[in-house]
Amino acid sequence: MADDKRPNVVLVFIDDMGWEDFSCFGNHDAQTPHIDKMASEGVRFEQFYVNSPICSPSRTAISTGHYPQRWRIGSYLSNRDHNDQRGIAQWLDPKAPMLARSLQQSGYATGHFGKWHMGGQRNVDDAPYITEYGFDESLTNFEGMGPKLLPLTLKPGDEEPGRIWADAERLGEGFRWMQRSEITGGFVDAAIPFIQSAKANQQPFYVNLWPDDVHAPFWPPVDQWADGKRGLYLSVLQEMDRQLGKLFDVIRNDEELRSNTLVLICSDNGPEKGAGSAGPFRGFKTHLYEGGVRSSLIAWGPSVVKRSGEVDRTSVFAAIDLVPTLLDLTGSDYPAGAQFDGQSVVSAITGDGGSRTSPLFFRRPPDRDAYYGVNDLPDLAIRKDHWKLLCEYDGSSAELYDLNEDRGETNNIAAKHPDVVQELTTAVVAWHRSMPQDNGATYREPPQTKGRPR
Repeated sequence: MADDKRPNVVLVFIDDMGWEDFSCFGNHDAQTPHIDKMASEGVRFEQFYVNSPICSPSRTAISTGHYPQRWRIGSYLSNRDHNDQRGIAQWLDPKAPMLARSLQQSGYATGHFGKWHMGGQRNVDDAPYITEYGFDESLTNFEGMGPKLLPLTLKPGDEEPGRIWADAERLGEGFRWMQRSEITGGFVDAAIPFIQSAKANQQPFYVNLWPDDVHAPFWPPVDQWADGKRGLYLSVLQEMDRQLGKLFDVIRNDEELRSNTLVLICSDNGPEKGAGSAGPFRGFKTHLYEGGVRSSLIAWGPSVVKRSGEVDRTSVFAAIDLVPTLLDLTGSDYPAGAQFDGQSVVSAITGDGGSRTSPLFFRRPPDRDAYYGVNDLPDLAIRKDHWKLLCEYDGSSAELYDLNEDRGETNNIAAKHPDVVQELTTAVVAWHRSMPQDNGATYREPPQTKGRPR
């Protein structure tokens, strides 16, 4: 496939945004017009999943096409002791089959701009640099190795800005302090010249644009300050949309880019309680219920996505599926020996529809057996066809839901379908046991870190 025909790819991976938070997905409390415009020219997917209800493993999955547990990343990466206590890795092994590296080796210019959180955070200062994972250029936040933007904070009445995560100055060369409310725009301003350089060199490009928005703490511009947690969250959401709009306009208004670029927009997990909204779905960030792992997805690309302004309510696929899908769409070789957990679903992305054929498996973060007021959260989950089952590590305490009839997971029908329960518990427990184990069965969150997930 000739380079000038190979599509460019931009992956926008928002942080902690609920399924309903785009106004085109039903948010009536705030508007996201720039993202809505992309949706009106592309396809909105209502049954797209991420592969963890928390950030670091979700990012690992969308980067590798593997369940994140394969790489011992089952929760957010923290300090060394906390990672060891939970039985998770300190950083993603660079040997993982990175989408970026495969595209780089296939001739793509590759850039990462935004949150990383797959190594290089807190006191973990010997992690690999982002560029060691297949990126030509990177700019990150306080949770990655390499050049970064660090947050200044300002609220009404403040005379001088504050600083947070200042210790991250030592995590790789090069840092710049800027207002937290402007950092998404800082990543956009770095991505645009990268894109323009690749275009000038007649080189296809792959760009991660992964804002730290809309993660707490919420720091909107001072002139957009709002009351309460929800109000601050919505202000940050709308400002993020405005800043992302600059990137979208560059692509949409350049005929060469518009005719040959695929933009994917989604969130890494469900919303923080009291901030974003999962709409009709049960649960929040850290939960294996739909609200924690179902993500709104928009696919835009006039040369790639055949439908415009449509809603796909039937295609079921996940972040792990995007890796083989994008390799196929770009005509790139799979890594030698790679056996992806994801399946190529090119027809879904292009607009013809289609779902993955294998079940989806989930395991909760080892430090989230109880959270947001729910004690003893399910340890495992499986989605197969229209069935969703959640259970403990040994298959006990099964909950079964028919998502065609009950997408809010309100009516546990396990007692009515013992054969289905047996089939799905056997499958999900076997999957769980096939993965490297973490300390979820024994771990108890220390008081000083409880309630502070990244």
